[in-house]
Amino acid sequence: MVSSGAKVLVTGSRGMLGQDICPVLEDAGFDVIETTRQNLDITDENQTMQFICDSKPDVVIHCAGYTNVDGAEENFESAELINAAGSANVAKACEAVNAIMVYVSTDYVFDGTKNTPYLPHDRTNPQTKYGLSKLHGEENVKKYCSKYYIARTSWLYGHHGKNFVETMISLADRPEIKVVDDQIGCPTWTVDLSMAIIKLLEQDSEFGIYHLCGSGYTSWYGFAKEIFAMSGLKVNLLPCTTEEFPRPAKRPAYSVMDNGGMLRDWKKALKEYIELRVD
Repeated sequence: MVSSGAKVLVTGSRGMLGQDICPVLEDAGFDVIETTRQNLDITDENQTMQFICDSKPDVVIHCAGYTNVDGAEENFESAELINAAGSANVAKACEAVNAIMVYVSTDYVFDGTKNTPYLPHDRTNPQTKYGLSKLHGEENVKKYCSKYYIARTSWLYGHHGKNFVETMISLADRPEIKVVDDQIGCPTWTVDLSMAIIKLLEQDSEFGIYHLCGSGYTSWYGFAKEIFAMSGLKVNLLPCTTEEFPRPAKRPAYSVMDNGGMLRDWKKALKEYIELRVD
């Protein structure tokens, strides 16, 4: 069990998740080491090993990653370098200092053809270069680190980064907004994900793969509808199909994951997020 006062190193601390998980960890009593590309280049194996060996963390929460889903279709080498090779470097360093590694992964490791919630042991079959690079990261974590949690999440939003909630609100004054209604998934607030990761650590959970996403599910259209309703915004919101809104990377039609009760209902999380945003 990881107790309060333990040293936790966070990669990608200036990203959307990193900017929430660091203060949440501090509030829980952990000694947090924040890292960015400026002081820790995870694609440099020697530097990563040196930095983590010098820091001697009890836990490394690996939030850094290549997150441009569409961009990965053309820049697969960059996605692989960061998500696969970079994660291998972190995993090797964690093993060297006997640290627990938490690797933040994605629903994109699945193909979206299932019609019941995905379980952690379900067969992976990524349909995008981004999903493939994240799956390769998972495989490297399992290969090089003996004490790991792979935390798959989905439809992530937070106050400190570009995300669907903020995009929708920024479009509210348009005469008409069309949003895809045939892709189903689980919206997840970065704060809820952060708290679930801490729960994994504090409860001495068995090492392995976990699905840490909001409970329940909706479509992007349904998500947008709740965002506008909770924000008190009246908009002309219309559902559309994936075919009407083509993207370079194929989006999974169904990416609902079974979180085992680790996170609360996505609507309750969104309500709090909106309330904090207004404050």
